Amino acid sequence: MLQVLHFYKTYYPDSFGGIEQVIFQLSEAGVRHQIESTILSLSTRGDIDNERVGKHVAYYAACDFEVASTPFSMSAISKFKALAAKADIIHYHFPYPFMDLLHFITGIKKPTIVSYHSDIVKQQIALKIYAPLMDKFLNSVDCIVAASPNYVKTSPVLQKYLSKVKVIPYGLDKKSYPVADEVHLAYWRRQVGERFFLFVGAFRYYKGLHILLKAIQHTDFPLVIIGAGPIEAALKQQAQDLGLKNIHFLGALPDEHKAALLQLCYSVVFPSHLRSEAFGITLLEGAMYGKPLISSEIGTGTTYINIDQETGIVVPPSNPQALRAAMDTLWQDPEQAQRYGENAAKRFQTLFTSERMAESYIELYHQLISNCS
Repeated sequence: MLQVLHFYKTYYPDSFGGIEQVIFQLSEAGVRHQIESTILSLSTRGDIDNERVGKHVAYYAACDFEVASTPFSMSAISKFKALAAKADIIHYHFPYPFMDLLHFITGIKKPTIVSYHSDIVKQQIALKIYAPLMDKFLNSVDCIVAASPNYVKTSPVLQKYLSKVKVIPYGLDKKSYPVADEVHLAYWRRQVGERFFLFVGAFRYYKGLHILLKAIQHTDFPLVIIGAGPIEAALKQQAQDLGLKNIHFLGALPDEHKAALLQLCYSVVFPSHLRSEAFGITLLEGAMYGKPLISSEIGTGTTYINIDQETGIVVPPSNPQALRAAMDTLWQDPEQAQRYGENAAKRFQTLFTSERMAESYIELYHQLISNCS
């Protein structure tokens, strides 16, 4: 049984972002391949050991304070050192500057992988301070994994480490999603109808929701929005100011409700307009459910999932007119929308299953063990 320690700043059940979803899917899929995964993260709930999450275990170090979206913890030092001593592979999830510090403080000598989820986009002042540590850290690890070739090409950081960069796309397991039963499907048909555009995600600055709201002004497009976040009040005020009537802010929903809405929706629209959106798990979910996709070209994994005129439509970022035109094109041509959805499902099965992701990572794990033996 190969022991892998994953380290990131947050994890279930404290947060449910895309990186947490990737760690979960990889850990669960690894069980079928004799990979035992342990997760270490920081938590406002305090120090917690050996908590069961699915088929794997998680440890949490008490968060002492946070600076520039980076949580710090004194207890994490001893926890990380103890867990790393038992592991065969250390699997880091970037970016998280405190993680880089612990790597050097604890003197890690094990094989190391970094899943490079995103450049640091927003915290540019902090990046200038952090850059020397970041470069030293990325130089020291054995392998860096990006989720799409698109991101490698457009990341100035990854371009410096091409000799150690590999591409392994994120993957999902539809079997891990609840099956939408008729009770949930009937409920949402009554609430939002049977033909609507769907957005799923956290309400963050880079998600482009303000662009989406502008795009549907003066249209009859029904839009369902699942999620919550720090700009929620501002978005609802914008919707009111624009006079939007056929819009449904549903908040954060349990998985069984999200699965029902993914099954019912006409198309998944994903207007993220900044590079902080490195991949787009929601697009992957839309493809998994066979839905036509709409996204923006931002030089990241979004356009690795959604191929323009094949699985959906890709528009320029920050362009509500182009986004509206894409929505209108799909809305007016159900046959084309269905073809895009079918192509998206085929592409998902070919490239983006959790099993494929796990197999690629497991092959990499064994390569590193072999190289270090």
